[in-house]
Amino acid sequence: MTTDSRATPFDDPTAEEAAQAVGVEVRPVAGHIGAEIGGVDLAAGLDDARVAVIRAALLRWKVVFFRGQRLDHAGHVAFARRFGEPVVLRGRGSASPADFPEIETTADRLELGGRFGMEHEEWLRRRRHTLLRGWHCDHGARVDPPAATILRAETVPPYGGDTTWSNLAAAYAGLSAPVREFVAGLRAEHRLGVGYQPRPGDDAYVRHLLDHQVASVHPLVRVHPETGERVLYVNGYYVEQITDLSRAESRAILDMLLEEATRPEYTVRFRWEPGSVAFWDNRATIHLAPSDNAHLGFPRTMHRVMLTGDIPVGADGRPSAPVTGTEPGRW
Repeated sequence: MTTDSRATPFDDPTAEEAAQAVGVEVRPVAGHIGAEIGGVDLAAGLDDARVAVIRAALLRWKVVFFRGQRLDHAGHVAFARRFGEPVVLRGRGSASPADFPEIETTADRLELGGRFGMEHEEWLRRRRHTLLRGWHCDHGARVDPPAATILRAETVPPYGGDTTWSNLAAAYAGLSAPVREFVAGLRAEHRLGVGYQPRPGDDAYVRHLLDHQVASVHPLVRVHPETGERVLYVNGYYVEQITDLSRAESRAILDMLLEEATRPEYTVRFRWEPGSVAFWDNRATIHLAPSDNAHLGFPRTMHRVMLTGDIPVGADGRPSAPVTGTEPGRW
């Protein structure tokens, strides 16, 4: 394994030594978030030592990337099981593999607008009509959002289609001390469909949202269950309102926190290739799916497995609470 000044993976020398001992290379790609991992063949299976190295890198860098992998659906699920219990999803689209209920294929997303009488682009515009609305964690309206997500690229466009992640622990640490103290005691409602702009007249998607409400109250500052870090638990896609604040107060504070959470220095952008795998900590990151490639007409097929998560706990020791349509462990 070659090493240089860019290939120092951890602040902890012991973790770096463990990686070197098993021939794994962890190369950070941005100052606060993201590392590429080399020297592993995910399809061949992982021993405990390599699993420990990858887990340590994930906790340190929040999202890790593997290139040139040869995973099929079975290998994808097997890899995920080395790090937790995969979520078994209900209501997947026809593009997802029938024999692997743990896998959701993102080509299904192209079906969603059509289900509700819209072209996919119109559906996206109505869901993501501000610059910050697209930033999200996976299934953040649940009382027990997934702990992690593993996304595998099958077909990607020749250009465009990148994904961006942001480190929410770094975002919290970057706040001034008085603001950190203030937000640590707040909670916010996260709700599916927040901010969607309805079509004039009857809107089938609005009816769907009303029939499938999912909402929870989460701490605005979450304590990471493995690292103990405080995480600014905010995103632009699910957050409805900071509880006990007026609408005007809530909007101003959320806008400030979202701008903090998505500052460029806390982010990393990944260029996908066929065989690329991204593995991210859904408890400590938000991400932004690409919106620069739909007009190009190139296919983009990705496969996602999520790992079951726990109920977030705030800095004050209080856990999240369900509001409607969500029950721990039931998908």
